Amino acid sequence: MGLNLNYIDGQTPIDDDEKEELLIPSITTLGELNEFEQLNIDEANEWLLGKSFNFEKVLSVEFIKELHNRMFGNVWKWAGSFRNTNKNIGVDKFFIKTELRKLIEDAKYWKENSTFAPDEFAVRFSHRIVKIHCFPNGNGRHSRMIADILIEKCFGKSSFSWGGKNLTDISETRSEYINALKEADKNNYKTLIKFARN
Repeated sequence: MGLNLNYIDGQTPIDDDEKEELLIPSITTLGELNEFEQLNIDEANEWLLGKSFNFEKVLSVEFIKELHNRMFGNVWKWAGSFRNTNKNIGVDKFFIKTELRKLIEDAKYWKENSTFAPDEFAVRFSHRIVKIHCFPNGNGRHSRMIADILIEKCFGKSSFSWGGKNLTDISETRSEYINALKEADKNNYKTLIKFARN
């Protein structure tokens, strides 16, 4: 039967060859896919419990890939691997590694120079990494989890609420989130920081 997905605003379509790397053949709809991915994300959250991370660990290509794999590795073969196709968002596939290294170096500079308050640091990092769009899918959820790890494990502050709702479904909250991302695209991070803490 295959995987038949109807996307909502702001979602990245999964290419046909990427769909072939689905590890659970019984999944046929977006709702089922979201459910299995959420179970996997819950496992990743359990893995994080009680662990401590420093900036050096989190701000590394290895950790960024490992986290994505822990979030989606039960569902997709390509979890934790950089995408090799271009999408409707993100940098060209050939520039992913370069842009990610630039982001990591920028973030290290922000930390060393106390450039931003903790919330803005984490939200800026999240926004920049989702703009790169490192992976075939799951970039938004991955970017929010990295922001939570930065704010909670590295800065010792409470994690973000991200509107307090599931952002994979059509909702007013998702629309607010997409609008906040668009504001951040214009280098105005106030709305996205407020949303993250809402």
